[in-house]
Amino acid sequence: MTRTGPTELDETTARNDVDPQRRVDAWLAEFESALAARDVRRACEMFAVDSYWRDLIAFTWNIKTVEGREGVADMLTARLADTAPSGFRTTEAPQESEGVVTAFVEFETARGRGCGHLRLTEEGAWTLLTTLYELKGFEEATGNRRPKGTEHGPGVGSTSWGERRAEEQATLGYTHQPHVVVVGGGQAGITLGARLRQLGVPALVVERNARAGDSWRNRYKTLCLHDPVWYDHLPYIPFPENWPVFAPKDKMGDWLEMYTRVMEIPYWTSSTCTSAYYDERAQEWVVHVDRDGERVTLRPRHLVLATGVSGKPNVPEFPGRDRFAGEQHHSSEHPGPEEYAGKRAVVIGSNNSAHDICGALWEVGADVTMVQRSSTHVVKSDSLMELGLGDLYSERAIAAGMTTHKADLTFASMPYRIMPDFQIPIYREIAERDADFYERLEKAGFQHDWGEDGSGLFMKYLRRGSGYYIDVGASELVANGDIRLANGQVTELTEDAVVLEDGRRLPADLVVYATGYGSMNGWAAELIGQEVADRVGKCWGLGSGTAKDPGPWEGEERNMWKPTHQEGLWFHGGNLHQARHYSLYLALQLKARYENIPTPVYGMQEVHHLS
Repeated sequence: MTRTGPTELDETTARNDVDPQRRVDAWLAEFESALAARDVRRACEMFAVDSYWRDLIAFTWNIKTVEGREGVADMLTARLADTAPSGFRTTEAPQESEGVVTAFVEFETARGRGCGHLRLTEEGAWTLLTTLYELKGFEEATGNRRPKGTEHGPGVGSTSWGERRAEEQATLGYTHQPHVVVVGGGQAGITLGARLRQLGVPALVVERNARAGDSWRNRYKTLCLHDPVWYDHLPYIPFPENWPVFAPKDKMGDWLEMYTRVMEIPYWTSSTCTSAYYDERAQEWVVHVDRDGERVTLRPRHLVLATGVSGKPNVPEFPGRDRFAGEQHHSSEHPGPEEYAGKRAVVIGSNNSAHDICGALWEVGADVTMVQRSSTHVVKSDSLMELGLGDLYSERAIAAGMTTHKADLTFASMPYRIMPDFQIPIYREIAERDADFYERLEKAGFQHDWGEDGSGLFMKYLRRGSGYYIDVGASELVANGDIRLANGQVTELTEDAVVLEDGRRLPADLVVYATGYGSMNGWAAELIGQEVADRVGKCWGLGSGTAKDPGPWEGEERNMWKPTHQEGLWFHGGNLHQARHYSLYLALQLKARYENIPTPVYGMQEVHHLS
């Protein structure tokens, strides 16, 4: 049969196919019109009553989430005029599900170019993410802007790449001062160093270990990443296609060392930052470094503490520690299990490191007891990968067109205030899927929780950075009794035992304190002084009012990747995902200051907690 025109069904299908695009285009056009007219009221009314705008430095020169129309109005009133946003457009076809249209967007400001993510309902914008990814006039030398690497023709290019690198290595920190000094050369310092290098900001990464990557190599030998490869790529150079899903720590160390060399990151090894202070008159830092026995003084404008997601190790001062005759150390100093075969080991703690260390000790034949002092959330690795991360970071996600960039934007687009609402159903499904596993674990006496509101691992990580274990096998050893379990608080150590509050004695030749870490500002206290540490306040946490994350609500990670109350002092850390993603925004903030671009900060955080 010959068709002379579209049927009614065809017209309906076509209309539904374009409606999400039309809706987003209409909203963006109206939003841009309101912003161009500086009509704050009209722009605010385009948001739902319960709405969230998360900005990563594009409007606020801060990492800031504003909530509701009042929050949007306050931010736009302060920042709209000199931000001058324009050019809002989608980058691909929007999608609709259950009445919510989602779209990836891009735009420009007076200073740079940005991208983001929009969730649109019938009421208006529910969530909006705006991020700055480059500064106008200071774009990275990529693509058509990539350097030639040499100059052709007679009499030019007489200085080789190797000679130029050698000269830089000899002069940076001596006759030529870096604009930024990054203390800590693990994944955080390395990713920031790479970003700053590509932006042309003179920066120096200072690492106390002998080689880049030693922060991984020096951990216990069985350590592997618990996050999957798709979640863990570094900027500019993704892991190869044959990289293991969970990278062993030595392989990770080698990759970081290679990356540091290939990305030409100025990087001092065997260098310990011994002290620092801010010279108010000169508006620069005075940083003292012991570089393999040589005392060097650096004078950067900015100091970044990139000492990891956590602060200094927490080592509890139990009575009797001084009389314990065996070996004792914090989990961060645990050398591996080999020398403890046949020994009696007591591991105090029940989170990731405790499980990993207990499992490795059991494998070499040690008699292992785990002391659980408080409940811990456990999730099986396979379940977390499939249900928690699979839509964004997996081969399945890649096959569906999800790139790392899009995954990062999607992940960042979910405001922390409502993130638990999306996490709770995931962990309910995990609980049902692995019900037998949890029944056996709890029957063995393990105290398990799902977070105070049932939101599971990610919220525990964001709120407190502890309190969980991604099970890669040790939980089975606990469930079947191969790893002994003791619940309760430790009251003291004797010459050969750990004593619990109920009087039980746990004979021990080795005690491992898998007792976590303090706030990152503990490093500031040690390096700069307690006054500065108190001025910037606690690092990490959202102010959720849950355990180890006291309120009031703050809405973003305290002090991370953004300006602090100490001029020129920044904090950078987190897992590999966060090191990759947030290093961009920190690097752009530092680049803007290096180029004397005005960076008026909106919504500077208050200090509610000192540590």
